[in-house]
Amino acid sequence: MKSDFELNTVLARIGDAIQPFPKAAMFELRERGYNSLFEQLISCIISIRTLDETSLPVSERLFAVARTPEQLLQLSPERLAGLLHGSQYPEQKAYTMLGIANVAVEQYGGQLPAEYEALTALKGIGPKCANLALGVATGQAAISVDIHVHRVVNRWDFVKTSTPEKTLVALEKAVPVSQWTDINRLLMPFGKHICTGTLPKCSTCPVFEFCERVCVTKHL
Repeated sequence: MKSDFELNTVLARIGDAIQPFPKAAMFELRERGYNSLFEQLISCIISIRTLDETSLPVSERLFAVARTPEQLLQLSPERLAGLLHGSQYPEQKAYTMLGIANVAVEQYGGQLPAEYEALTALKGIGPKCANLALGVATGQAAISVDIHVHRVVNRWDFVKTSTPEKTLVALEKAVPVSQWTDINRLLMPFGKHICTGTLPKCSTCPVFEFCERVCVTKHL
């Protein structure tokens, strides 16, 4: 990591740079009123291996029919999979969602607890979705690491990790709690549109001076 690396400055510059680009899907859904923990968790499941450009309309299509665990359980697996068409693995996701909705109703009276341990105990929910849903829906301090966040912070040499799961642990140690939710909100669109996986736009990057460009061999 460069000796003058300053996280507050880096995040502030990135916040300005991503203004022309769409927000990360779950943050956009929150602004559109889909802000319950259940809705955010369901939309995160939809987003798995699916681009935001698809996740957003698929989420809205589903929520036009079912926004609560009780409403979701009124759908057959086939109907639900049909509503999820366009996302990857719709049949598998349908069964995952129905399982979560059943737990929400049977164990928690329809309201999922806003607790990391309870959410990650749900079949099909890992640290990324649990933290992202908690951060977006409840405002809890939580870091969510997807492939974009993982790539960006390692490219900076801010952390040195081999998997998103290890990056999550490293970031929780390195980033002030007050900025945890900002990590995904800012770095996901930054990694998608500027610090891309192939041919990152280094010539116009707002934080070029702070970046070690680890493993970057070609760039724009």
